Amino acid sequence: MKIRRIGIGAIALAAASALVLSGCATGGDTPSTSSSGDSSAIVSTNGSEPQNPLIPTNTTETGGGKIVDALFAGLVYYDEKGAPVNDVAESIESTDAQNYTVKIKSGLKFTNGDPVDAASFVDAWQYGALLSNAQGSSYFFADIEGYSDSADSPLTGLVVVDDTTFTIKLSTPQSDFPLRLGYSAFYPLPKSAYADMKAFGENPIGNGPYKFASDTAWQHNVQVDLVANPDYTGGRAAKNGGLKIVFYANQDAAYSDLLGGNLDVLDAIPDSQFANYKTDLGDRAVNQPAAIFQSFTIPNRLAHLGGKEGQLRRAAISMAIDREEITKVIFEGTRTPASDFTSPVIDGWTDSLKGADVLKFDPDEAKKLWAEADKISPWEGSFQIGYNSDGGHAGWVDAVTQGLKNNLGIDATGAPYPTFKELLTDEDNRTIQTAFRSGWQADYPGLFNFLSPLYQTGAGSNYGDYSNPDFDALLKKGASETDADAANKDYEAAQEILLTDLPVIPLWYSNVVGGHSEQVSNVKFGWNSVPLYYEVTKK
Repeated sequence: MKIRRIGIGAIALAAASALVLSGCATGGDTPSTSSSGDSSAIVSTNGSEPQNPLIPTNTTETGGGKIVDALFAGLVYYDEKGAPVNDVAESIESTDAQNYTVKIKSGLKFTNGDPVDAASFVDAWQYGALLSNAQGSSYFFADIEGYSDSADSPLTGLVVVDDTTFTIKLSTPQSDFPLRLGYSAFYPLPKSAYADMKAFGENPIGNGPYKFASDTAWQHNVQVDLVANPDYTGGRAAKNGGLKIVFYANQDAAYSDLLGGNLDVLDAIPDSQFANYKTDLGDRAVNQPAAIFQSFTIPNRLAHLGGKEGQLRRAAISMAIDREEITKVIFEGTRTPASDFTSPVIDGWTDSLKGADVLKFDPDEAKKLWAEADKISPWEGSFQIGYNSDGGHAGWVDAVTQGLKNNLGIDATGAPYPTFKELLTDEDNRTIQTAFRSGWQADYPGLFNFLSPLYQTGAGSNYGDYSNPDFDALLKKGASETDADAANKDYEAAQEILLTDLPVIPLWYSNVVGGHSEQVSNVKFGWNSVPLYYEVTKK
């Protein structure tokens, strides 16, 4: 997801597949029988204005994702370490990794009283996959029989058997399909949603641990107020009364509120405070590995950055960046220089890809490559990197562009946007005419999730419009493998193509760096860097 979803001790693909084949794991967190939160104990936390109405299949960024995950419950959820745990599902079974039978728990309801049944999943997935509905997560359904990205076509692979049973037929066996089912694209919807989906997204009705506090709970560009859902009976039952998610204009303001006791949980310490936050917060500070990859995208449409000339310039730009120095000086060790396009906390990761030398600082080679590109067509203008000012990116953007100035002899600057939403809108509309910051927070713990959404031809988050048929073929081959090691080898080969083409410039892997106030306890950060809000208790 657009810098959305991390894995401490991430599980192996093969192990995850085995769990689902035998009926999805029920280990991990022990399911609760009811919400036990104190209705007066509202936990405040930071967030950002969602890009779109809160429809699960069209929520693909962190601001909206944090809210949607609190409002809805899917077949499974991921525990603190990234293992799938049954939520609505009673069992998910298959003998061939292509045909699945899903049984859901009976008697579950949405907060408006609509039943959570097999149809509420199948209908929601059909809606999310249909081309004319233009949902940002539609590609998550691409492996289900009947999917089309060129015409409206029903998912013929989905069949409702009875109120608590449905079946899924995939086009081919999929090595990591079981891991995907905890992602928000696979959440159910109540029947009432389809009357006016846009209106539903402004005041969503879910089946998860929280619900909207009122019809006007979402104050745009200010905050959203959630209260515990007493009817939720899954493993994420809230131990507090609700959440107040505040949309901050910048991370410094959020950090000041945390120190002042006006904010309970913060999941993003501003880089200006990296030298101080451990002293300020003591044992309330958090710094742990996360499945987050950071980069900046260079769209193919930019002048001088396409074709052979562009390939040379992209390599030069990459080698002109001193990642080691930036992660040490600016990020105080809370980032690790990237050596691929995924994350070290995901099973199958390797730092031995052919061509990864292009990610090492080598100013002499960078100048040489830039000069070769100038022989094809002389460079003109300024190289700019767009970024959102509300996300704490100015420091590293300034450092990167200064490195390009020093090592390539070109004019390079940052191009700030006030908010993440505005940056995303220009990316969606293809109106941004500069490079721009990008990144990925894993939707589920698998290498495929870092590659397909961002670089596959026509994928929902492929904002640079990258396309390479050889890369696409390797992704398809890897996804069809039933052996995890074989799949990961295909993904390695696909990444070696990316290291030549460089549709994005990999920068570093991120830790989740956050903290909490003295007013709360039992604060844990999950595999995807998001706090386990339902566990937080107010003192």
